[in-house]
Amino acid sequence: MATILGIDYPTLWFLLLGAVFTGYTILDGFDLGAGALHLFLRKEESRRIALNAIGPVWDGNEVWLVIGGGALFAGFPEAYATVFSAFYTPFILFLVMLIFRAVSIEFRSKEPMKWWRAIWDVTYSISSTLIALLLGIVLGNLIQGIPIDKNFEYTGGFLNLLNPYALITGVTVVALFMMHGATYLIMKTESRLHIKLILIAKNTSRFFVVCYVTLTMATLVYLPHAADRFREHPTLFLIPFLTLLMIVNTRRLLEKGSFFQAFISSGLTSSLLLVTAAIHLFPNLVISSLSPENTITIYNGCSSEKSLGIMLTIAAIGVPIVATYTGFVFWTFRGKVKIDENSY
Repeated sequence: MATILGIDYPTLWFLLLGAVFTGYTILDGFDLGAGALHLFLRKEESRRIALNAIGPVWDGNEVWLVIGGGALFAGFPEAYATVFSAFYTPFILFLVMLIFRAVSIEFRSKEPMKWWRAIWDVTYSISSTLIALLLGIVLGNLIQGIPIDKNFEYTGGFLNLLNPYALITGVTVVALFMMHGATYLIMKTESRLHIKLILIAKNTSRFFVVCYVTLTMATLVYLPHAADRFREHPTLFLIPFLTLLMIVNTRRLLEKGSFFQAFISSGLTSSLLLVTAAIHLFPNLVISSLSPENTITIYNGCSSEKSLGIMLTIAAIGVPIVATYTGFVFWTFRGKVKIDENSY
């Protein structure tokens, strides 16, 4: 099989897929976290400022999700088919929540009535929370495995996906995004709202620490062999160590008042958690809980070598362009949020 720098095409696509979904987690993660915290902001002006903090960037951040879905389909069509059929109901709910979140942001300030804005505030917060929860549930199921047969077809039902480990993972993702979102909002606000968000960020970081510890214990209980690869390659223990370090560092920076660094640290926490999950999965994509022979790997679930090579070239051109655009948008709308007649 063809290689680049000694790495075969399926492995490169696995790394590309991980990088794209990591970008989505970091970028849309703070959007979703800000939405989940929205109802904690009581004043009308505070809610408008929070909405305008993410207003210029939220839809662009979702581009990374589209790229991730496209990369999965292009590089690993077998895994794409199995995942989207197995998680059909969660993904439909996910899409519905994405629609409601977008509508809430755009419709909220179209009318001045309090009841109108209250409806969209609740819709925006609930949809943001559920999106994060559903992402965590899907991730939790992929980590522990799902029942797929020799034809790579899912044999379970929707309730099978709502297992304890997946739910714990879902709540942990919500907590992580809330911490990430609160830290982002701190950088975009000032005065009393700024002070309130500092308190919220500290509380959400405590909530995340509790969830992280709970998830770690649940992993040891439900996935006793999850650490086998780390034992085989002790240097890999550096990843969970760095994860723990970033969690502690985020708390330290929040206490210190270094909010931009805290935002970077919480983003790195998200990245390292996904890297830990990727180490556990590789070279698998969809683990079968019925039989190891039914597991979809990067080798039995990938496209042809020629297709992978062509699409790697396209990805090498397209992904940097999207990354540049994302950076340009953030640079253009840097600084504190100011409300005017054109604001949400």
